[in-house]
Amino acid sequence: MAFRYAVIGAGMQGTAAAYDLARFGDAAEIRLADQDPIRAERAAARLNRLLGRPLVQPAVLDVRDEEAAVAFLRTADAAISAVPYRFNPLLARAALRARTSLCDLGGHLPTTREVLALDEAAREAGISLIPDCGLMPGLGNTLAVYAMRRMDQPRHVRIWCGGLPQRPKGPLGYQLFFHIAGLTAEYTGKAVFLRQGRIVEVEALSEPETVTFPPPVGTCEAFVTSGGTSTCPWSFQGILETYEEKTVRYPGHLERIRLLAELGFLETEPVEVDGVRVIPREVFHRLVEPRLQFPEDPADVVVLRVTCEGSHRGEPMTLTLDLMDFYDPETGFTAMERTTGGHAAVVATMMARGQTPKGALPVERAVDPEIFLAEWLRRGIPIRETVQRPLQLVREAA
Repeated sequence: MAFRYAVIGAGMQGTAAAYDLARFGDAAEIRLADQDPIRAERAAARLNRLLGRPLVQPAVLDVRDEEAAVAFLRTADAAISAVPYRFNPLLARAALRARTSLCDLGGHLPTTREVLALDEAAREAGISLIPDCGLMPGLGNTLAVYAMRRMDQPRHVRIWCGGLPQRPKGPLGYQLFFHIAGLTAEYTGKAVFLRQGRIVEVEALSEPETVTFPPPVGTCEAFVTSGGTSTCPWSFQGILETYEEKTVRYPGHLERIRLLAELGFLETEPVEVDGVRVIPREVFHRLVEPRLQFPEDPADVVVLRVTCEGSHRGEPMTLTLDLMDFYDPETGFTAMERTTGGHAAVVATMMARGQTPKGALPVERAVDPEIFLAEWLRRGIPIRETVQRPLQLVREAA
């Protein structure tokens, strides 16, 4: 069966999601919309060249125009929102009226909760609304549920996730692979974790640790950032003792970001400069964004590690899932685009096939991890699974 998809947002992640749907989503038609007609046309033309057929159609859409959004969504079997998170509740309400299932890239807990508040209306409309379908939150959370289901009594889930240049570069040893406002949002505020069975808040840019990945990444630092766990601490309270996530960067990055934060560059309260009121964070965005882009060397790598500790059949067990993906020179898609847009595309495909429950549900409850993983592996992005059973190994050695 072939499906009609709508993707809203022709930026990096939206374009990658549309390409994924075209290759793996049994797509009969993909409409790719953006407020900027040139961006939509260029993205569609690029995809059609890669596909060798005119499958992707560009469209112009201002998501603030609800009537236009409803009309755009109405003919689709499933849709993806790849626009800034603040527009996701608007698009979710438009999807209700259009009776079209919708997932979004999420990453902002208050707007995610606005979407989830539409649960009853979504069930009545017979559609799925699933926020937080990106990399983290998104892919990491889905893999966490998969790991939890592999044992009788999961207790501790920890996640490490990072998008990095393959070679550290620039003043921060970092390269920007998504909108800078999303980056600074992660570096401020508080993360919500589950610790000792209780929901706690932890300051961003705190609790650094060292973590090592296979070559070419090697030894990195990891630290707390906000937003990655989203609704999972509430979903897993009473089931897990621990649920937490940290962001991975090359060594030295955290120290520099902390310095900038302490100097006030990430503040959102306006300050007066020569009679003009400016927002420090917006100035930071304008100054730093071009200095974190290296179009001559787009090669990046995404690392994602999920560990789940618990017990199975009465014996201790630790399951680790490792994903490492790289820039694809054949298509020009970065690893960040492939993994972020890829998660949303798999979920949209599952929605179109009727494999997700009706209602507005968090990704950790809406996406069956077994179905997801089988579909994900078709993309050629492997996930390495390692299982440790300490007591069993001791008995075998004895």
